[in-house]
Amino acid sequence: MAGKVTIQQIADMAGVSKFAVSRALSGKSGVSEKTRAHIVRTAGNLGFFNTNRVSPPSVQVPQTAGITGTVVILFPNIRYQNVENKFWGVVFEGISKRLEHSGLNIVTLTQPSGESITRILNPETLLGVIGVGTVSTQSLLQIRDLNVPLVLIDHIDPAVVCDGIFADNFDMMRKLMLKLISRDYQKFQFVGDPSYAYSFGERWRAFETVLEEYRIPHQQMETLLKSGKSEYDLIMDIPREELPEVFICANDSIAVEVSKALRERGIAIPWECAVTGFDDTPLSEDNVPPLTSVHVPREAMGAKAVDRLLERIRNKEDYFEKIMLIGDIILRASTR
Repeated sequence: MAGKVTIQQIADMAGVSKFAVSRALSGKSGVSEKTRAHIVRTAGNLGFFNTNRVSPPSVQVPQTAGITGTVVILFPNIRYQNVENKFWGVVFEGISKRLEHSGLNIVTLTQPSGESITRILNPETLLGVIGVGTVSTQSLLQIRDLNVPLVLIDHIDPAVVCDGIFADNFDMMRKLMLKLISRDYQKFQFVGDPSYAYSFGERWRAFETVLEEYRIPHQQMETLLKSGKSEYDLIMDIPREELPEVFICANDSIAVEVSKALRERGIAIPWECAVTGFDDTPLSEDNVPPLTSVHVPREAMGAKAVDRLLERIRNKEDYFEKIMLIGDIILRASTR
């Protein structure tokens, strides 16, 4: 469950009394309009008004009258970004289900090494391409030269202007951080490489922004951002007295490795050190203890990519769009 936000937590974050929060949220008199606005914003940041819940995307059949052909789903030539991955595999499910409902053909392709995509794809039967993850600039430029619609999921390339589907990683990480701060965490450590993917960069940027906004001291250990070592080895090397109150991990896979290292060192999670993940993959619930994470609507991202591709096919002169989907904070036993 996402976790109930209390009046006391809102009051602590806003720096006001519980009485003021109660009056402000109920619309009663007794607080100034400026204070009321501040309290409402704080409550919103903590998810007090959140009614969004984990649910599958709509299976409404897209309008495909007169549209026939093949859609290529292009995966990068990267070990962890493929159909078997617990994150990208669900994104692909959303794509394939939407295409199946629309009656269109689908071809899955891993970007070739040292070979031109134009030699593999036939533009005469190609409706468009959906890129999943970090596709190389070279491949994207070749697709652009085919003059077919292109939609990217969780990736931006300044060399190619196209439609994109994203989770709102910045907003969701911000809300996770505010949840933790409202529960009295004050010493944070981010784990992950912001340059690995667009989503990682956004999560790191939100992490830094919140610490700066709330004037929380932060001495980032750079080795936990970019290092040749595994996350497990990095955590094993940190002196016990230098451990943070909570490790903020860029995704669930990293959080699992951090948890494993802490357990093997005899460090109690969450009482001595808490851990959070991101993406809410099955790894988060299987971890010991289960991970606090951020649910990313992965299947919906895939479905939205198909919808946007079809809309681009129908209206080729439209402005390009960046579509953001918002998920939920899922509180579990890895945090207090």
